[in-house]
Amino acid sequence: MPSGDSMHDLTGLQEHVVVIDFGAQYSQLIARRIRECRVYCEILPHHSSADELAARRPAGIVLSGGPSSVYEPGAPQLDARTFELGIPILGICYGMQLMGRALGGCVEPGTKKEYGKTDLEVVDSNDLFSGLDSRLIAWMSHGDSVTVTPPGFAVIARTANTPIAAMWDRERRLYGVQFHPEVVHTPQGKQILENFLYGACKCRAEWTMKSFIEEATEGITRQVGDGCVVCGLSGGVDSATVAALVHRAVGDQLTCIFVNHGLLRKGEPEMVERAFRDTFKMRLVRVDAEERFLGKLRGVADPEQKRNIIGEEFVRVFEEEAAKLGKVDFLAQGTIYPDVVESGTGSAAKIKTHHNVAGLPDDMKLELVEPLRYLFKDEVRTVCHELGLPDDITWRQPFPGPGLAVRVIGEVTKERLDTLREADAIVLEEIKKADLYRDLWQSFAILLPVRSVGVMGDQRTYAWPVVLRAVTSEDAMTADWARLPYEVLERISSRVINEVRGINRILYDVSSKPPATIEWE
Repeated sequence: MPSGDSMHDLTGLQEHVVVIDFGAQYSQLIARRIRECRVYCEILPHHSSADELAARRPAGIVLSGGPSSVYEPGAPQLDARTFELGIPILGICYGMQLMGRALGGCVEPGTKKEYGKTDLEVVDSNDLFSGLDSRLIAWMSHGDSVTVTPPGFAVIARTANTPIAAMWDRERRLYGVQFHPEVVHTPQGKQILENFLYGACKCRAEWTMKSFIEEATEGITRQVGDGCVVCGLSGGVDSATVAALVHRAVGDQLTCIFVNHGLLRKGEPEMVERAFRDTFKMRLVRVDAEERFLGKLRGVADPEQKRNIIGEEFVRVFEEEAAKLGKVDFLAQGTIYPDVVESGTGSAAKIKTHHNVAGLPDDMKLELVEPLRYLFKDEVRTVCHELGLPDDITWRQPFPGPGLAVRVIGEVTKERLDTLREADAIVLEEIKKADLYRDLWQSFAILLPVRSVGVMGDQRTYAWPVVLRAVTSEDAMTADWARLPYEVLERISSRVINEVRGINRILYDVSSKPPATIEWE
């Protein structure tokens, strides 16, 4: 399948940092924190060779943590030549242990494991700890420790249980920290990262969304040339931002295709058409394909199968509509970085297939234009705002590509969709009334494929339960269940049960991610 990935390799920027992933739950968080320091970075798998890294010419390299022990057979390793490239390197947790062992130090299981907040004593306040207090709070999560530093290294921080909590080789600009500076539980962690980025790596903090828009616009123009592009428009912030960005680059060479697959929320088809055709004056083709999608989904209960069916059918609709437009070679879509990571990439495990990443058919004829592929959601919102899109799109809560099909658990039918649509509309209305909408990452309803007994009007009912899901998050890589006020929960419960036929019970999901995911399928 053709791909426009070369256009999206933003490491052509003058300054950038590479994060090497060793399977850590915090790898994406490291990348986010570095970008918050206005330095672009990208996550690469641990098997990236030193030659590949050198060719990218990064200003610095960060080695992530990981769940393995460096001395175990089969533990992920790093090309040892990486340490000879002359590039500043910061090893975090497993990354520090890997550095220590590879360069001649010793790593052993700790006599006392450290998990949680720990008092850190700074031994050398130069460079990495410049401008910080001599005693800090740091977040630890490790069983192994570097017990002997490699030749040329000095200890620069310690804790009561870890004599070598941070180390450095000043001459080679190699640094290791046993704690996690990327998490909020290390209060001065961002300053530690800034000291590495601005001091050791000499980065100038040039990564902004304005600079991204300029770079992406130029990249889209180069990739598309004088060709024509179709964009799958859903009305969500991701696809809306892509549409605006591509339109900025190539103007009327873009035609947006809005597929009403019958899996959208109440009133969304009309909102999309009104916003993009009437307000933004973009070329928009609306396709009503509810029966087509529901026919393909009939009898299907497996969530991965549902996602793949919807992903393939989307592409088929695009290809059919593109054929009516004449010669079209490009498909623009709103893939963002968490989609890529969760669909399985590098060292990260596959969590679920996103229809616009791994769910695309192998024989797809259109080349992809994915300018947001390496952005986190908060960065996308900033781009959306910079491009002048209205707040009701910029701050729209994320909505899955497969739509309500993954919120109707089990088989998808029109009756179940209509029931869920009504319940979900009430949820959103009450969340907005309570002025909580922008405080939440997502808030929505889920329909379960079971029935339970209830009593309504002195009569026995046997109806469906609806699950209310509301979470807070920064980027969807992790999420916590929202502590909604009881009165809001009460209003939602009362209205849904009284106003939506077929519902007699409301449940509230109080699980976080991990171990759960935000969506149920």
